[in-house]
Formats: sequence, C-alpha cells, structure tokens
Amino acid sequence: MNNFSPAIRKHAALLVAGIAALLVLAACGPIQAPSDAVEAEPAVTEPTPTKEAAEAAAPAEPLPLPTETYNGIPVGFTPEGFPFRGDPNAPVTMLEYSDYQCPFCARYFVQSEPAINDSFVRNGQLMVIFRDFPIEALHPNAPMAHVASLCVGDQGAALYWAMHGKLFQAQAEWGNLPDPLPVFERLAEESGADLDLYNTCIADPAPKQAFIADAIAEGQVAGVSGTPSFSFRGTPDGAAYLLVGAQPYEQFAAYVEAIAAGEAPIAAQGSASGDGEAQIPVWATAEGWQPDPDRPGVNMAGDHYRGNLEAKVVVIEFSDFQCPFCKRHVDDTQPGLDEEFVDTGEVMWIFKHFPLNIHPQAPAAGVAAECAGDQGKFWEMHDLLFDDPASWSISDPTPVFAELAGQLKLDMDAFNTCSADSATAERITSDLNDGTPFVQGTPTFIVLFNGEGRIIPGALPLETFRDALQEIMDQTN
Repeated sequence: MNNFSPAIRKHAALLVAGIAALLVLAACGPIQAPSDAVEAEPAVTEPTPTKEAAEAAAPAEPLPLPTETYNGIPVGFTPEGFPFRGDPNAPVTMLEYSDYQCPFCARYFVQSEPAINDSFVRNGQLMVIFRDFPIEALHPNAPMAHVASLCVGDQGAALYWAMHGKLFQAQAEWGNLPDPLPVFERLAEESGADLDLYNTCIADPAPKQAFIADAIAEGQVAGVSGTPSFSFRGTPDGAAYLLVGAQPYEQFAAYVEAIAAGEAPIAAQGSASGDGEAQIPVWATAEGWQPDPDRPGVNMAGDHYRGNLEAKVVVIEFSDFQCPFCKRHVDDTQPGLDEEFVDTGEVMWIFKHFPLNIHPQAPAAGVAAECAGDQGKFWEMHDLLFDDPASWSISDPTPVFAELAGQLKLDMDAFNTCSADSATAERITSDLNDGTPFVQGTPTFIVLFNGEGRIIPGALPLETFRDALQEIMDQTN
C-alpha cells in the first residue's frame, strides 16, 4: 500500500501539502459561503499577535459578582449585556463566538463543554463569556434563535442559560423549519420564561438584532471568521489566543492550563502534537485500510470498502444518504467508475458518512446502513437508501428502514438492537468528525496515491470523474 512521505506528514492537518482542488461543481452544502464569515474548523490556530483583539473583546467595566446560578455555576451578564458563567475573578477568560444553528457549535456544546465546565469553570479557574455570532448566509434561522435567547435572558441569567442549552439540544428540530418561532416559544416556556414578556420582546426584535450585529462586528475585530471560535486571555502580556472549531476537550484544557500558568498555549505556537508534525488520521493510512478480521468488508479504521486492498489508488468518499447530489453520483457516475476502476482492481473505494445538518434523517439512514453492514449487507442497504430517499425522508423513517432490512432478509432482532444502540450513531459522528477539516459539501472524494492527495468535490459527470481518475492512474504507473 501507499507510504506517505515526510513532506505529506508535515502538512497532514490539511491531509496533503499539495491538495489540488478539481472542478468545484454541484455539491450539497456550501462550498464557499457568500459571506465574510465562513464556518470553519481548522485544527490549530495562531495566537492573535497584538493586544487589540483582547481589548476589543474585554468588558468595559469590571464584571459584577453573580447573584444567580445555573447547574451550580455562577451566571450573570457583563455591563454590555453579554452572558457569562463562572467566577468573574477567574485567572482565565474564554470568549465563545457561536451560532445556535451551526452543527459544529452543537458538537462543542455536547462533547467538550460539559468537561470544560466540570474541570475549569466550577472550580473558578475559567470564566466563559458568550458572544452571539450567527452566520445567516449558512444558517438562516440562527439570527432569530439568538434573538430568542436574548429575550429569555431579559428575565434572568439562569433562564438565559437554560434557553441556551435547549436551543442547541433542539437544533435538528428547528434548524430547517420555514418558521422556527413556535419552537422557540415552546423552548422559552420550557426554560421557565414568562411568555407574555418573551412574546413582547420577540415582537420587536430590532434592539436584539442591533446587539447581535455589534457582537458580530466585535468578533470580526478579534479575528473571528467562523464558528465556533474561542478567544482566550489571561497571560500577563494581555495577548489574546484564538482557538477555532469544535476541538476536543484536551485542546481546551491545554489552553486554559498554559494561560493560567502565565504562558502562551503550546498549540498556538504551531505544533499540534508537540513534535511539530501533525499525524495523518488512521482512516487515511495503510494501517487503517487493512481488513478487520472480525468484520468482513470493513477495514481497521471502521470504514466499509470495495475493491483491491493492494490498489495503488484509494478513493475515500464522504457522502450523505439524503443529499440529492450524492444520489446523482450514485446513479449516474459510480456504476461507470466501478466498472472501469474498482472491479478491475485499480482502485480501492472507501465510504464515510458525512450527514449535513440540512438533512435531518441522514444520520438515521447512516445507522441503518451500518446495521445492515454488521450483517454483511452494507452496500446493498446503501443502494436501497439511495434508490428512493423520498420514501424515508419523513418525520419517522424507522418503519421504512425496517422494511428495507426485511427486503435484504436481515435478522430483524439484531437490526433493531443495532439501530437502537447509541454506539452505532457514534460511528456516523466519528466519520463526520474525520471529514470536517477537509469536506465543505457532499459528495466529496479524497484520492490518495503516490503519497499525494487530491480532493474532488461535487457530483461530477462520469466522463469528468473518469478523466480525473485516469490522470491519477497514469501517474502511478
């Protein structure tokens, strides 16, 4: 199998040093946002080189001592009206720039925030100040979600944080609605807000919208261009250190601990691993591509594959079962690629899930495919799901998935047990995390060969994709 060169390893955070983006054609999801604020998740970011960003984000007055608590943590508002949690005298402050409709922000809320609260906020080491940063071009319902949270916040800090959590928890419910306001009203009521006061505020959103616009402008001065982003400060030199993306808990811990010790974060100095070289993810390595002896058709990275394990070219497909462009690729392009490259042993093809937040049933479809795969029928379920996505793009697709499993003559007890197991859903989330640094829309194909890599985005016509792969094949001979 392919061996990766030192040059490729050095730039593995981008997968390869010389990524060549081919034709950017139709893709489900934005390839480039029509806004200056682009949702992004780079692995490591540099510290802000001057104090201006820290000064732009700093409260104009000392923070008042909180008089309320939420989940046992002191909560309040800065003099400017920004909600905060934690001890105002904490040695480290983290400003969180976030968007309630951003899937990466929700991932941070679910995966990293609880551990950060328990390890640093509760003990008074870290204070978190929340900044509204909705990216309307990507998330059209986000601005009113932020208005709704601020309207609840008018009634108290504890109520604000309750609403804050509910908005993230219910993101899939309201994110794609033509009118999310009824859901926001219900969440406000569940948070304990007085609905008369809340509705009066919502009926005149202009003041809150102006507040949000100011927060966005302040964030842009601080260097924020995507969500979630986090600006840390607390070192004696007053510098601000920007961390971008839904990073794992360990990355936040490294920042807090370094700044609390009066030092610049190590990761901000340019090394994610301590040795100056990022590591290639296992799903993009020869080791990860080896077959799992316990799961036929699945490699050691946990991904389903087809084709020759010794092929000189590997294509890793990031796809979404509910994406119409992915279906177009499966229907119009993949059969020809299989015939010419996969079935002939020239290419190994690997599938990874990348459900977009605009497709609410895509994660469940991925679970159905994985559960079929546990019984050796992944690709068969893959084809059935793409055959008629309209049949299962409904509020409760479970009966349709069960019907498809029946068509494949699967063990239904095993299929249902697998479908209900949260560990199966984690496989989908893991793939999404894997693809986030590289994938901007679906389908996206990462082609690895000769220690190099290329990204082929979008549902390309067969002839275009065939020519691109043939050009690559010619370089491997």
